[in-house]
Amino acid sequence: MDAGDLLGNLGGNLGLGLATAVTVQNLLYCFLGVLLGTLIGVLPGIGPVATIAMLLPITYALPPTAALIMLAGIYYGAQYGGSTTAILVNLPGEASSVVTCIDGYQMARQGRAGPALAIAAIGSFAAGTVATLICALLAVPLAAISTRFGPAEYFSLMVLGLIGAVVIANRSVLKAIGMVIVGLILGLVGIDVNSGTQRFTFGVTELLDGIGFIAVAVGVFAITEIVTNLEQRDKREVFTDKVGNLMPSRDDLRQSAMPIARGTLVGSALGVLPAGGALLASFAAYAVEKKVAKDPSRFGKGAIEGVAGPEAANNAGAQTSFIPMLTLGIPPNVVMALMIGAMMLHNIQPGPQVMTKNPQLFWGLIASMWIGNLMLVVLNLPLIGIWVRLLSVPYRLLYPAIILFCCIGVYTLSNNTFDVQLVVLFGALGYLFARIGCEPAPMLLGFVLGPMMEEYFRRALLIERGDFKVFVERPISAGLLAAALLLLVSMSLPTIARWRQRAIAEQVKA
Repeated sequence: MDAGDLLGNLGGNLGLGLATAVTVQNLLYCFLGVLLGTLIGVLPGIGPVATIAMLLPITYALPPTAALIMLAGIYYGAQYGGSTTAILVNLPGEASSVVTCIDGYQMARQGRAGPALAIAAIGSFAAGTVATLICALLAVPLAAISTRFGPAEYFSLMVLGLIGAVVIANRSVLKAIGMVIVGLILGLVGIDVNSGTQRFTFGVTELLDGIGFIAVAVGVFAITEIVTNLEQRDKREVFTDKVGNLMPSRDDLRQSAMPIARGTLVGSALGVLPAGGALLASFAAYAVEKKVAKDPSRFGKGAIEGVAGPEAANNAGAQTSFIPMLTLGIPPNVVMALMIGAMMLHNIQPGPQVMTKNPQLFWGLIASMWIGNLMLVVLNLPLIGIWVRLLSVPYRLLYPAIILFCCIGVYTLSNNTFDVQLVVLFGALGYLFARIGCEPAPMLLGFVLGPMMEEYFRRALLIERGDFKVFVERPISAGLLAAALLLLVSMSLPTIARWRQRAIAEQVKA
């Protein structure tokens, strides 16, 4: 297929996506998603992961396309909202806005909060537009490659995804591997579909159908997030009187143009990788801007490049992280794992078949990203005054309503109080994990990918009559397993080096 055919197909696909996204219903849910995303980005301590986990029960009653459009809007909308608190309060509303605090807050202290907020919005919109095009361009080639996948290749891809879950962890590799194993075990609870044997049910009849994904997600993210935030008692200085003229000067635009372009490229590339997305992209973009700057000493003192680059990168990274989730069914970060959970709620099998079996959903979601970014630009700047007022609401008044909302949503999904009890249980487990330094994201990815990996593993062995060599004899499967091994070894080298240094030090002391 030549370039003309590819562009023609791309145009037709985007036309289908726009026709799907601009329906009244989908526009409404896109608007609700980006508005809610901005809100939870503005309010520190909630974040898109907890919010999407809380809203999963509601999406069960929505059409699949509308549900995914709304959840996606929450994710990239939070990147916009997080910059508001980072600039005005020096408190990131979302983790990816941590870097924006460094120079954005200093600009606010200098009376330049308006230009900082405007450049953050402009950079995010420009990056979101480019990232949407990248998603559209890469989707078809990746899906074409994935059509060569059989059960063995899918199993190896799942193994690579689980190793990628270890990359997501910011702390100990061993703890991350342990959390993946916990997730795999939780995914095995219920009745084995092949043999009919009960696994890890312990006589509890409610567990025969397995542990609900929503109960796990709401417990370990939403409830745990609330409890940990209640432990923090910090005072905020809000620069409400400093937000004046939002129009950046020509010099501001000139200084921000290249950082926005570089941040878009960095974020688009890192968003596709395991553990990629908005957080890694924003840190990398800030490091790049500081590296290429003629005067690096300006950073940390109100350099507008330190706002433009990271804000473009986090939005681009948030959107390109949808590529492996939509085309291969592999979540590169925990938000994409929640998106896969939402698809499974609607009986949609994640993977390349989504493009062929549900083209309206696939291309409608991609097209809605550009529409959502446009809505965010129109929404954010005029509503800054409202967002600032929300920052004065004490968190102790918010958390009871959030907990009530979580419990009602989980209960209405199956009208079963056992699911609410599971939320409480996993909330306690999530808090325990947080106290001992174990991150729940690898566990959730293991919980999502584990059952699918088991299914493909059994199917591959059934086809090959129990011959395990199928996983290394097929080139694509062998390549994926080799990539997973290399990734695991590369992550383990720093830990091995520390163990070696510790052993040498102990021998010297002896």
